[in-house]
Amino acid sequence: MPSKTPHTNGDKPVENGVNGTKDVEMKDDAPAPLKGGKGKKVKEGDEEMTVVVPPSKGSKLSAPPPKDTDGDVVMDGPEEINGDDAGAVQIDPVAKAVADIKSNFPLLERAVTLFDARFSLRALRSISSIRKRLTPDILAQVIAETYPSTSPAAKSLLLAIDRDYVSFTKPAATEMEIDGESKGKLAKKEQKEIIPEVDIFLGILIQIYFLDNKINKMGAYFSAQLTEEIHSLNRRTLDSLSARVYFYWSLFCEQIAPLPPSPSSPVVAIRPDLLAALRTAVLRKDIDTQSTVIVLLLRNYLSTSHIAQADLLVSHTKFPENASNNQVARYLYYLGRIRAIQLRYTEAHEHLTAATRKAPSSPSAAGFTQTATKLLLVVELLMGDIPERATFRLASLERALQPYLLLVQAVRVGMLGEFENAIKQHGETFRRDGTYTLILRLRQNVIKTGIRMMSLSYSRISLRDICIRLKLESEESAEYIVAKAIRDGVIEASLDRERGFMKSKEVGDVYATREPGEAFHDRIRACLSLHDESVKAMRFPMNQHRLELKNAQEAREREREMAKEIQDGDLDEDDLGGEFEGM
Repeated sequence: MPSKTPHTNGDKPVENGVNGTKDVEMKDDAPAPLKGGKGKKVKEGDEEMTVVVPPSKGSKLSAPPPKDTDGDVVMDGPEEINGDDAGAVQIDPVAKAVADIKSNFPLLERAVTLFDARFSLRALRSISSIRKRLTPDILAQVIAETYPSTSPAAKSLLLAIDRDYVSFTKPAATEMEIDGESKGKLAKKEQKEIIPEVDIFLGILIQIYFLDNKINKMGAYFSAQLTEEIHSLNRRTLDSLSARVYFYWSLFCEQIAPLPPSPSSPVVAIRPDLLAALRTAVLRKDIDTQSTVIVLLLRNYLSTSHIAQADLLVSHTKFPENASNNQVARYLYYLGRIRAIQLRYTEAHEHLTAATRKAPSSPSAAGFTQTATKLLLVVELLMGDIPERATFRLASLERALQPYLLLVQAVRVGMLGEFENAIKQHGETFRRDGTYTLILRLRQNVIKTGIRMMSLSYSRISLRDICIRLKLESEESAEYIVAKAIRDGVIEASLDRERGFMKSKEVGDVYATREPGEAFHDRIRACLSLHDESVKAMRFPMNQHRLELKNAQEAREREREMAKEIQDGDLDEDDLGGEFEGM
């Protein structure tokens, strides 16, 4: 039976989460428009118009769900989730590793297209997250899905990891059937040539797999093949990748028996190849390879104790100014080690201080910071300075520097017995750190420090007492050491040989000397050099100055045209758009 109620808006009323299902009738005295802006006040004579307010977003969600008799929420539809299905979706780790490796290929292609090395460096930085998941099967799957079956580069990569039997999933150009225009476009897309950067990147992953699994001989052989391929290609987009290849090649040779410092070690055999690579990098202005190979050569010479050859390399080569910060830190460390062995402690201290400041702060670089700090502490002791105690309290250095703390305490007090006990107790650690021969030089410094402490404590002390306290062999040796300390300016004292005693002079005010000013000058110089290096490391948009010059030239040309039109009378004040008042 039809209802007598007038039909207003469609068959069914529109739901509203606020006002239910009732329509809203707006009369002449209706209020102002609704907050939503959709309901409007309509007045046409004396007629009434009914306006339906549309539902707001999320109105159904704002309404509380109905509850059953037990008080539980009723869930309609197939949205009920069991406890077993509520877990996260399982991801295949092999597929994830393959996808992560292949995601770097567009970065390498973009680096080649835009000629920007930052994209290649971004791909290299992702290796740390891929490294733990590398297996021959994953690498073989990436190669099979990336290269066509006729690619010689793919066959050589698969042969290196002993997976040459893997079948390729990407068809070759001769195996594709082209039917119609759409398949022809697909064929062209599939036949896109693989750039050499992808070959070298996969080669670096294979090198890392060999290095982590200690397959050193195979890694050295494969690295030699990679370097030959890089040498045949003259591409600047390969610079950062080739530097990494040479780095791993040197690591392989260092771990093959006989180990350095044996003269028959493989590190000696690769020196001509590294020197040839350095010469080629200088001619090609390959900054990344140049800086890396210089550091590797210094490491190579120091591993076999060829200090003279390392010094000649430093004097005959110029380290590139635009090298990466990590390579600069390594170069300064090796340079500081060379200068310390050559007894040039002041220069060694400057280089090692700069190396520790440039060392990365990430936990992965903690080993380099510890090694550089150990050598820096020994050099400071050889210079006659006592390192700050705060250095030994750093969380990343406290455990590694424990033997050196005992050494510093013995040198600071001037106790020769404690110094010798520290060497006997931690001699193996010092040999492993490469600081043992430098620490043996500290014996004279311990004696000088002891004499200095006695000169400050006593105004007059006999040579016999000095000989007993420092555990020297005879009074003549004590007399010789005291005379040398006076001559070197270690102590302010005078020696009476007839009576056999040392008389100390009065200690003056240190602030009346030039020592505070020199220390302040050194700190200012370090801050200024840090500022200059920070400015040099800033990046600016390429060719931005040319754009600014072009805009300036266009502005000057417009000004000339405008001035010429004003002179010719083509422009007046109204055309210029300004309001000028007569003067």
